Amino acid sequence: MQHLNLITSFFKASAQEDMAYRSNFWIHILHALLNTVTGALGLWILFQQIQTLHGWDFASALAILGVYLILDAIRHLVMGPSFEALAGMGQEVWSGNFDFTLLRPVDTQFLVSFRHWNVFAFFDLTMGIGVIIAAAIQTGNALDILQIIIFLVVLLCGLLSLYAILLIFTGFIFWSPAFTFAWVFDAIFQMARYPVELYPGWLRLVLTWIIPVGLMTTLPARALTGSLSWELLAVSLIVSIVLLLLASTFFHYALRRYNSASS
Repeated sequence: MQHLNLITSFFKASAQEDMAYRSNFWIHILHALLNTVTGALGLWILFQQIQTLHGWDFASALAILGVYLILDAIRHLVMGPSFEALAGMGQEVWSGNFDFTLLRPVDTQFLVSFRHWNVFAFFDLTMGIGVIIAAAIQTGNALDILQIIIFLVVLLCGLLSLYAILLIFTGFIFWSPAFTFAWVFDAIFQMARYPVELYPGWLRLVLTWIIPVGLMTTLPARALTGSLSWELLAVSLIVSIVLLLLASTFFHYALRRYNSASS
């Protein structure tokens, strides 16, 4: 309950700060609409020329886009704002203000992960959910309860994997506080918009087992369209759990590299 109360307080404080700039409200709505429309329109134009692409039809490719938009929205909702407060020149690790975070009587990883929110990202999340619903309608098959549950489980696994990877990249700032390592992941994550089967063999290997952004979006899309095997479901669970444990271990190890501003 303590952690839940803290998250509520963090969210309220961030919402008050974001709402102080009302013009950003309309700008973010426009950005969310453009991001969604251009992505869906690009797929629609492509599948007007072909029926399938490496076994993926329009509905399944649209499902991947929807999963990508949901994960990206959640990343910008809380993970991005929280982790970005540490990295770069003038930010907490560089300036030494991270001392105050370490002194608080709450787990440091928890504070680093949930203390800043971007409430405007809820519009992006809504757009992503809308694309998922459109993809489900395009399949023409009624979704049963079990299929929906499997989809949500695999989506949660993708979200945990995303959090774990971002936490690992955040840990690297304790070696180089002025450098924002997250921009490296931003470029790689863009590839998750499309089925992993589209990429060459070596890149497919990287996107599946080294930085598994392909698993984050491809497997939930397969679950939504009913083409996910139980073996792949097990892989998704194992990868997300292992990544989460490795990320937490690495982050706490990286904390030892931090030099206090008072030392």
